[in-house]
Amino acid sequence: MSNTLTLFLLISTFFTGCFWIYYRIKEIKNYCFKNTYNQQELSPKNQQNIKNCNYFLQSLASFFPIFFIVFIVRSFIYEPFQIPSGSMMPTLLIGDFILVEKFSYGIKNPITHNTLINTNLPKRGDIVVFKHPIDYNTNYIKRVIGLPGDKIKYDIHNKHIKICKNFLIQHNCKDKLFIHYSDAKTSQFAQKIYFLNNKNTQHKKIFTLFNFDILEETIDHLKHNILLLNVVTTLKKEYYQQKNMPRLTWIVPEHQYFMMGDNRDNSLDSRYWGFVPEKNLVGKAIIIWMSFDKNENEWPTGIRINRIGNIH
Repeated sequence: MSNTLTLFLLISTFFTGCFWIYYRIKEIKNYCFKNTYNQQELSPKNQQNIKNCNYFLQSLASFFPIFFIVFIVRSFIYEPFQIPSGSMMPTLLIGDFILVEKFSYGIKNPITHNTLINTNLPKRGDIVVFKHPIDYNTNYIKRVIGLPGDKIKYDIHNKHIKICKNFLIQHNCKDKLFIHYSDAKTSQFAQKIYFLNNKNTQHKKIFTLFNFDILEETIDHLKHNILLLNVVTTLKKEYYQQKNMPRLTWIVPEHQYFMMGDNRDNSLDSRYWGFVPEKNLVGKAIIIWMSFDKNENEWPTGIRINRIGNIH
């Protein structure tokens, strides 16, 4: 969808730009040489047809500045995104509209996504929009947890992570990151867990509402809140296994990143499908510019003014 819109803007900018240039040249030519054709030689019907055609083409040409500005801003500067799921709760909620800074990690070709100008690299803790490494046409948003060279271990029981920096270079865990977790508290965020009612002859699905626990995760003095749902357990075999590595342990390759959602028990991220290449990075999420009070696949019921502002 993102590439389709970009391609539409590019084609629209090109064609309207051609008409815009044509009429600017024509205006200059008429001004300089006073070269106008004699409409008296044409029948009234043909004169009207020419006027209608000119009006239509001039109208198309008038859209060029709009298409051009939108294409430049959206492709190279800022692009709006909507949060469709709860994988980044409590940081980002369903119904949040965010602005993504496209030049944070390099100026890229909007069609091929090849880097044209290098700028900065992602930092640990950044919230990043990226192309899914398997389904390239789908944009995901997660938090950067592991940088190139990191060794990451995930504890399936307490759902904590451990990180060793520069493991690819040092081949040891001397450079460990400080990671601290606060005590868990019950949050206002809830998740529906569906069960099959075997006692019912129709086998209807019933659900129970469970509240997430909220706690503060501190990674190398960078603090953010995460959600855990202790009633949810994932089988070890469901996690991504890196070649020549035990399951639940990963070494981040060069020019790739390990991403995780803040809603740890409701996020499909690098724990399940692996690493995100640097070329897949779209940009850094920097601000919430609008937030509608809504649930997934439901219509909004209001506006959350208090959520508008910077993202942490």
